[in-house]
Amino acid sequence: QVQLVESGGGLVQAGGSLRLSCAASGDTICISAMGWYRQAPGKERELVAVVSRGGSTSYADSVKGRFTVSRDNVKNTVYLQMNSLKPEDTAVYYCNAVCVSWGATGDYRGQGTQVTVSS
Repeated sequence: QVQLVESGGGLVQAGGSLRLSCAASGDTICISAMGWYRQAPGKERELVAVVSRGGSTSYADSVKGRFTVSRDNVKNTVYLQMNSLKPEDTAVYYCNAVCVSWGATGDYRGQGTQVTVSS
């Protein structure tokens, strides 16, 4: 089992920045990829960014050049630095971790943190 706890959400004006953090605990040795999803009211969940254990990253087109995902494998923490925020970035952001153990894959998600960008 893996537990994920996010922090760092809040209210920011358009053009501003926020940094989200997500700390993993429990059976962290099994964690491979970590990343962030978001879901806005009335919209489908969107994969925002993902980072592998080795540091390879991937981003949604909508956030490329503005968001940066990183992780600290010693602290079992993943970060999302969000710059040049836009009102359309408003959503609940969820941390996600993929755990691979004994050939089985488990998917874990945090409780979510609200990000609101005002125009």
